[in-house]
Amino acid sequence: MKKVQLIKIAHARSGDKGDASNVGLIARKAEYYPILREKVTPEAVKKHFAGICRGKVDRYELPNLCALNFLLREALGGGGTVSLRNDAQGKTMSTALLRMEIEVPDDLAISG
Repeated sequence: MKKVQLIKIAHARSGDKGDASNVGLIARKAEYYPILREKVTPEAVKKHFAGICRGKVDRYELPNLCALNFLLREALGGGGTVSLRNDAQGKTMSTALLRMEIEVPDDLAISG
């Protein structure tokens, strides 16, 4: 097994839903999706965003898109209209998630 950042096997988009950050994680190849399902759990995402996400993390699976969607509750300091954070709409949360490291099989062909 080797550790890689998610950016090697996925791309992501994010935005806000009030005080929750909505982050979509999409596998770069269909063969990467099972690894994302196994390794990128709500608990792992909550740990990765320790100190930022104060609430629950929900995960929704979109297998037909080879994607996962995460809702990080209480993560935006109250939301866009009341937050004093630089990123009150959570646009950088996708980039932050892509920096998360997971273990993947040694023989997995990772390009880039």
